[in-house]
Amino acid sequence: MPDRYLRAGRKRRRYRVANPGPCERNVMLNVFARDSVSKAVKPLAGWLVRVGVTADLVTVVGTVGAVGGSLACYARGAFFTGTLVIWFFVMLDMVDGAVARASGRISPFGAVLDSTGDRIADAAVFGALAWWFFGAGHSRPMALASLLCLVFGALTSYVRARAEGLGMVCTVGIAERAERLIIVLLGTGLDGLGVPYVQAVAVWLLVGLSAITVGQRLAAAYRQSADPERS
Repeated sequence: MPDRYLRAGRKRRRYRVANPGPCERNVMLNVFARDSVSKAVKPLAGWLVRVGVTADLVTVVGTVGAVGGSLACYARGAFFTGTLVIWFFVMLDMVDGAVARASGRISPFGAVLDSTGDRIADAAVFGALAWWFFGAGHSRPMALASLLCLVFGALTSYVRARAEGLGMVCTVGIAERAERLIIVLLGTGLDGLGVPYVQAVAVWLLVGLSAITVGQRLAAAYRQSADPERS
């Protein structure tokens, strides 16, 4: 990854990333997978542009759909149906960027809206699960695990945003948003099909992985803050 030169206050600092380790390679794989999916949806994006659909509209529809699926299905214990609905709308997250590129209207606001929509959708998924387990699901441990996933997920994004706002590079971590969604949706969907224990394993595993990711990003920020020239 090339050096980045960003301004923090009045001082220009240089943060250099070392040769990519497992966490950095994981990020690169995520970017490669996202690019591959973007190429696959390029024809759909072109059609949406021709009929007048904007990238921001796709983002909003995806967010509203994911939130609606979470509240209408997960909050009532309809896990398999909810997983299908949420997965469909989450995949729109891959389409909005392609629509923006196809239309030539890539904007900072679109990036902010996209990230905000991601946080809202994630909160809806885990909040709906917590609601179910606190109520008809009758499982306080699973409710707690769902809330911890929500908190750690928010912290994962916040630590990166805060660090990068100060000019650091903070893309490390073993459980980014894509991994978190795959784990929770797969485990919850299989539970909806009657597979025992898989949801509990998935959610508690996600708690651990998310906590590790937060720690990894804090450690990366600490190392760079202590020595901006460190490689």
